[in-house]
Amino acid sequence: MGHAFVSPIREPLITGRKTYKQITDDICGPVEGPPTKSWLAAISFTAVVALIGFATIGYSIMYGIGTYGLDRTVGWGWDITNFVWWVGIGHAGTLISAILLLFRQKWRTGVNRSAEAMTIFAVMCAGMFPLIHMGRIWLMFFVFPYPNSRGPLWVNFNSPLLWDVFAISTYFTVSLLFWYAGLIPDLATVRDRVTGKWQKKLYSIFSFGWRGSAKEWQRFESLSLILAGLAAPLVLSVHTIVSFDFATSVIPGWHTTIFPPYFVAGAIFSGFAMVLTLMLVARKLLKLEDYITIAHIESMNKVIVLTGSIVGVAYITELFMSWYSGSPYEGYAFRNRVSGPYWWAYWAMMTCNVISPQFFWVQSLRRNVIFTFILSIFINIGMWFERFVIIVISLHRDMLPSAWSYYVPTWVEVTIFIGTLGFFMTCFLLFVKVAPVVAVAEVKSILKTSGDQYITQSPEQVEAEINKLAQSSGHYESLIKPQYDDE
Repeated sequence: MGHAFVSPIREPLITGRKTYKQITDDICGPVEGPPTKSWLAAISFTAVVALIGFATIGYSIMYGIGTYGLDRTVGWGWDITNFVWWVGIGHAGTLISAILLLFRQKWRTGVNRSAEAMTIFAVMCAGMFPLIHMGRIWLMFFVFPYPNSRGPLWVNFNSPLLWDVFAISTYFTVSLLFWYAGLIPDLATVRDRVTGKWQKKLYSIFSFGWRGSAKEWQRFESLSLILAGLAAPLVLSVHTIVSFDFATSVIPGWHTTIFPPYFVAGAIFSGFAMVLTLMLVARKLLKLEDYITIAHIESMNKVIVLTGSIVGVAYITELFMSWYSGSPYEGYAFRNRVSGPYWWAYWAMMTCNVISPQFFWVQSLRRNVIFTFILSIFINIGMWFERFVIIVISLHRDMLPSAWSYYVPTWVEVTIFIGTLGFFMTCFLLFVKVAPVVAVAEVKSILKTSGDQYITQSPEQVEAEINKLAQSSGHYESLIKPQYDDE
């Protein structure tokens, strides 16, 4: 006897046989209750780290960027490395929100809210670094193209710093609108559930009097699609423009046309890794295992395999082109990356970014929560090293051997970076406490199609039922095999 061919049933994205009320209770519960001791301890620690970072920024403004380890050869160091790293981390939010929404991917609903929030906080961290790096931060208004009364003075449109201002301000604005628009129905849900007078008042203001009428939902859907359409090109444009900071120069190691797609893939790669790092912690602490399922984690790990492989191909392409071009300067720049004084940074980058994601080809590892969490941290360490390799190793050995140097960051640069990590985590912890970390309305919208109580049988169970029915009816062949007129 043959086997019945049964279409595989998609894995449920909501488990625990939830009702609509249970979804609201589970996701809104952490927002409504008083702060837990663990949350207070965590936010106290991150806030102190952030304050130390801001105090160090004040110190560097007071005494100038001579407090950094920069010199005449390495003019860009940790600050620009951190800037590019933070912009990259902010990339996954727009991809999950916009492109996956346009493609109607249901698995985005469990993770899109956190990814969008993470995007906003990461871009805020990124925006600090170019301003601090200017040295004279009180002149930062020169980078904004505004009408002024100082005669012919205008911004320098040839400056990559100006391109960054346009890219990041656009990206931040659209991401903020996307995040906030998606929050409105959930803020209204919290408004109707909280009992405190001032809480009710605040949530009422921020939810704009949402009542959930058909007209409001129609406008909500339209706005989401319009913003998704606006944001989708930003996924490609923002990190492309950041890559132009390097690619439009004539420095060996920077002057390469592969940078735009390579930077975009790397940004999505690091962004998804950071979403996983945060979401796996939130999933455990807030008991959201039924809404951020193994299926969500596996889907995100598949994106990490894809983008990690693109990044690996880009690294190999760079090495190949440095040899194929025949340019002694390009050839030396890449040989210096592989075996020069900073060889350890290059090989840390290759190990974390190219080798480690390949473990996700194995399904059991792709679905392993602890392994995914560890690897997500490794990937972001690797992506930080990638930016360090591109920036510092390309600069530290100039055309003149007399100008060669070995850049080492000072305590000021390290403390500012750690301070931005503290600021980022403080913002994320505040967000978790004041708004639902998973989009309640969007999860409810897929319950009937992706809830485990509606997906009742596995393919094996369906096949067993067909076999049983066929054998009892005596028409087995007609049930499992298509009949054709010409047979």
